[in-house]
Amino acid sequence: MLPEWAIGICRVMVGLFSRLFWRVRWRDVEHIPSSGGLIVAANHQTYIDPFWAGVQVRRPIRFLAWDAAFSWPIVGFFLKLFGAWPLQLEGSDPAPIRRSLQWISEGGAVMLFPEGGRGNPDGTMKKCKPGAVRMALEAGVPILPVTIRGGQRVWPSTFRFPRIGPSIEVVYHPIIHVAQSEEESVRECARRETERLAEIIRSAL
Repeated sequence: MLPEWAIGICRVMVGLFSRLFWRVRWRDVEHIPSSGGLIVAANHQTYIDPFWAGVQVRRPIRFLAWDAAFSWPIVGFFLKLFGAWPLQLEGSDPAPIRRSLQWISEGGAVMLFPEGGRGNPDGTMKKCKPGAVRMALEAGVPILPVTIRGGQRVWPSTFRFPRIGPSIEVVYHPIIHVAQSEEESVRECARRETERLAEIIRSAL
């Protein structure tokens, strides 16, 4: 993994390339907290999403990514370089979650994609899994919802490589705090708050 100062330089370069190749615009960046434990939750359309959504988070951040992607020649290299942790989408290995909880409890930020994979070819979202909300409940930290709009035109699921040209917009919503009411179980709370999170992300698509 790169040291934090090197990641800072890479953020600048990623931002420049993103503007050059995809005319990326970042909206409402003032909603990004500068400190404190944080979960960044975004919709997922392409394998470039972590870089588009993370470039404006100018603080130490880690990513939870599909473990299979770490074996891919280019994507896997950059995932490791920028501090991603492998996550089994249908597995039971608790290590990445424990590591993430420790990281955010110490004031770090973790980015994940609640859909658990890339969204639909038309850019709409798949049903979100409750992992982000469960982590926020356990750690007592807020969630920063992020909408990435236009990614399906850059890298459709039927394409092997991304296209140059289509424009991208990344929207940072106000942070949300999840809380369990007295009359509901953790599972019911996670379901309710996950639906709220998904609706916020979906609102800017």
